[in-house]
Amino acid sequence: MAKPIGGINGSGMHTHGSLSKNGKNAFYDANAELQLSDTAIYYIGGILKHAKAITRLANPTINSYKRLVPGYEAPCYISWSAANRSALVRVPAARGNSTRAEFRSPDPMCNPYLTFACMLAAGLDGIKNKIMPPEQTNSNIYHMDAKARKKLRIDMLPGNLMESNAALLKDDILCKTLGEHVVTNLSRIAEMETDSFRLAVHPWELDRYLANY
Repeated sequence: MAKPIGGINGSGMHTHGSLSKNGKNAFYDANAELQLSDTAIYYIGGILKHAKAITRLANPTINSYKRLVPGYEAPCYISWSAANRSALVRVPAARGNSTRAEFRSPDPMCNPYLTFACMLAAGLDGIKNKIMPPEQTNSNIYHMDAKARKKLRIDMLPGNLMESNAALLKDDILCKTLGEHVVTNLSRIAEMETDSFRLAVHPWELDRYLANY
């Protein structure tokens, strides 16, 4: 469960990815800045471009979005860094055949097959179209106010299940990757879950309102 206990960090499923070519890690370039190849940079660009839509797969439940909130360790800001653990995509220090990009938003409630398929499709779109990511963010984003984030053009992930589903429906590449049948049923599930949660009376509401009103 992504957020089984309120007030503390949730449960993440940080996912590390890299690509290989001719048996060698395609993300590594000893002569490049940060020793990251163009392939790695474009892959990160693709992941960030499609991050909002991927969220529907990586964070598939109502509960998932109680983890993706500011103030805890889960990444809710769309950014990348080679040194900053508050970024959505982090490049760990290891290089050579261990060069990889860590996508930190998925949680254990996701379907890994659908999530990984969309991550790969997003990364390959970045490589195919040479999508440059924004400049990496090395400052702790959790300590920034809204004005500072806006100046750096750091956007946020969707705040709930219906927002992420809407982002998916706007993403032609990921919809094509998943196929009409999967996308249609993901939308149906999101609507059913949201309606069920909206109509339920939560214990929090009873504790907060019943004695006062």
